[in-house]
Amino acid sequence: MIPLTLSIHFYTSQHPPMRTQSQCRMGRAQRHPSKSLRSNMPPLMGFVPQPILQDARCVDTSTPQAEEGVWRWAKICSYAYPLAAVIASIWALLPTTSSSQDYPTKPIRIMTSEIGGGTDILARLLAQGISGPLGQTVIIENRGSRFLGPLGAKAAPDGYTLIAAASTFLLSPLLEKTSYDPIRDFAPITTATRAPNVLIVHPSLPLKSVKELIALARSRPRALNYGSGGTGSSAHLAAELFNSMAKVEIVRINYKGTGPALNDVIAGQVQMMIATPGSVVPNIKSGRLRALAVTSSEPSRLFPGLPTVASTLPGYEITAKAGVFAPAGTPAGIVSRLNQEMVRTLNNPEVKERLFGLGVEATSSSPEEFSAIIKSDITRMGKVIRDSGIQME
Repeated sequence: MIPLTLSIHFYTSQHPPMRTQSQCRMGRAQRHPSKSLRSNMPPLMGFVPQPILQDARCVDTSTPQAEEGVWRWAKICSYAYPLAAVIASIWALLPTTSSSQDYPTKPIRIMTSEIGGGTDILARLLAQGISGPLGQTVIIENRGSRFLGPLGAKAAPDGYTLIAAASTFLLSPLLEKTSYDPIRDFAPITTATRAPNVLIVHPSLPLKSVKELIALARSRPRALNYGSGGTGSSAHLAAELFNSMAKVEIVRINYKGTGPALNDVIAGQVQMMIATPGSVVPNIKSGRLRALAVTSSEPSRLFPGLPTVASTLPGYEITAKAGVFAPAGTPAGIVSRLNQEMVRTLNNPEVKERLFGLGVEATSSSPEEFSAIIKSDITRMGKVIRDSGIQME
């Protein structure tokens, strides 16, 4: 609209002022009773909006020079309006580019799970690491894990709302009907942590390897049981994957939480469990639990010297992962900037050690790599869930 305004102002400022409607009508009737202003318009006048035509009729045309001025002014407007429309269309495309370049211009919030949980601590470490380079405050907003997907999917895709979540965020839609789709509704930024689960048994069981456990379970179908503290959790799915690949039937005993399940394994009420490292390390060191293997594809430095389940069951692998997401549609430039700062933070030795102390290993990836991991995990775990008939309780 700037060219239009300047063009009109430039020309009309040099010509006589506009007259009233009645003066214009009377003057035209007296001077040019047979002349029609509209009939003599240039071809391009079809582009001139009606208000401009009305204004043109109300300009003093008492002299040939002034009347010629009206035609010139109208012709300028006929070019200016289409030009202004083109400029407006181009300008409409600029905010996205500009916002990506200027990002961020206000505080960022990271939504995550309950206070004190693993992803909460992860989110706070990331917030501390990226706030300085980005030049903005990063706020942690704790929500229940089940609310992260629905809330994140509805957030504006502008880079100011992020989600730090664990594997259950991705797998919940496979267990129950949800209002979000983890692939359709979110843009992966980076992986953040990875932790193998660990297969533990009560010391009273006469076995010290995965091979011996499988042999015992096959010789006594449904006689052994395992404790599980969360439907659809990484530990739960790891146990069902073990049943499927080892072709055994170890019965699940469901608990309301990991703590009660672990207590019963320690007490000998339940024979085994697949658990997160942080929850079992002290009891393994004290001898109250016996660790047989980790569930990652490779040995973990969290459990030096402990073999993998995959060394007995080739192809077995399941780890508890956490990562950071933005709503789908977030500009690629913003996702790239966030990825850059978060990867830098996750590779910081102090951050790595802090996370290691919590029983997880710091990881990082490109958005594309993270997207491939998500799709692979959903496909693999979806099969385990369907084959085992697991449903959210």
